[in-house]
Parts: sequence; C-alpha cells; structure tokens
Amino acid sequence: MSDRSPMKLALIATAAAATVLTAGCAGRGNQVKDTAFVARDVDTLYSAAKDRLDRGDTKLAAALFDEVERQHPYSPWARRAQLMSAFSYYVARDYTKAIQSAQRFLSIHPGNRDAPYAYYLIGLSYYEQISDISRDQKITKQSLDAMNEVVRRYPNTRYASDARLKIDLINDHLAGKEMEIGRFYERSGRWLAASLRFRNVVEGYQTTSHTPEALYRLVETNLAIGIPTEAQKAAAVLGANYPGSEWYQKAFELMQKHAPDTSAS
Repeated sequence: MSDRSPMKLALIATAAAATVLTAGCAGRGNQVKDTAFVARDVDTLYSAAKDRLDRGDTKLAAALFDEVERQHPYSPWARRAQLMSAFSYYVARDYTKAIQSAQRFLSIHPGNRDAPYAYYLIGLSYYEQISDISRDQKITKQSLDAMNEVVRRYPNTRYASDARLKIDLINDHLAGKEMEIGRFYERSGRWLAASLRFRNVVEGYQTTSHTPEALYRLVETNLAIGIPTEAQKAAAVLGANYPGSEWYQKAFELMQKHAPDTSAS
C-alpha cells in the first residue's frame, strides 16, 4: 500500500537530517563491485555511504553503511550507520532488510533518542507491503502491530501522530477483507459463517467505512437464518447511526418485506 504523503516525506527527511553527519567525500563507480569493502577510516567510509544515498544509489549506500558498523563497531558512527542502513534499505524498497536493520539498531540501542524513528520505520516497512484484500493479510496485521507499538511507546511524538492515521487506514483495509469473505459466504448460502464475518466488522472495526454495509448484511443474513429479531437489532443500529445512508434504506425495505411485524427502527 503506497502512501507517499507529505507527512511521511517530512518525517523521513527530518529523521535523515537528524542522523546524518555532513560530509563531502564521494565514492567512485556505479556498482557494488566498484566500491570494494576494503579497510578504510570511518570518516571516509561513512562519507562514501552518505554520498551514495544523496545520489540515489540506495542499495550501495545501505551496503556501505553496513560496512561502517562491520569495520568500526565501537565508533559513534556505527550507531548512526545502523539507522541510516535501515533508512537506505527502506528507500530502496528492500523492506525485509530495512526491518532487520531497524530491529538490530533497537536491540543494541533501545534507549537511543532515535529509537522512535526506528520503530516507525519498521511500521512503514510493513505498511508499504500491504497487499489488496484478495490476498493474505499477514503483513497488514504486522503493520498494525508495529504502528500500535509506535503509539504505545511514544504517544506524543510526530511519529505517533502519523502512525494513528495509518492505523485507521489499516483497520479499514482489514475490515474490507472481512467483508470480502463475508460476502463470499453469503453468496454461497453459508449464512451463519457470513454473519460471523459481518459481526466481526461491526464489533472490531466499527469506526471504518465498512460498518454501514456490515450492519445491512447482518439484516440479510439473520433474516435468511430465520431470526428476524436479530435482523431488527442490526437494522435499528443502522438507523440510529446511519439514518441517511443507502444501506439503512435497503435494510428498512428488507424488513418491511420479510418481517413486517418487526420494526426496523
């Protein structure tokens, strides 16, 4: 799920500016093999990595930042390089390595001032891999967990503010998946299984855009099962919360047709 919002770009730019030391020594060549990982002083190596990142050669930049840590593990530059490696992998869309690098940074420097950004970068890396609702949503749930972790640990940061926005989008996506499965069950005549999926949306994702339809589908499935009183309850909730929606109008008409003795509001 791509979300290149101004908020995200501003956050990334700020984090990069906060963690990168200004340096002007450039590397040479365009391929990884052109920059052999021979022993070099930390200033030169870090500067080469930064130069590659500035020029958009993100994969090589990440590899060079990794070399900073490998060759100079006890240098203050190593800490910066770990996070910049994660950032470089993220920009290169190598999200698995971005997550691994950020997690490594957190395992070694859990209390560092850049820890909030490392957690946020993990969440972003999962978020960018979210697939459409027709596919497995394991990554979506991992993204939700990671974003919730940012909010839980650092609730007053700008990263948490953006994470909350993404949590809303993720929940809407997960609710969409539940609706897709529920509608499939309904088309197959598996009314109870469909009803359970729609109820999951109403109870677990009630602030999403899918709730009105889920309530209507509960009216449909409960009428099909033969429990009009439950259908009436769903219609009543729909009428109370979404009185002007097309879904309430359809629910009202359905109740009038199949359960005229039961009020739909």
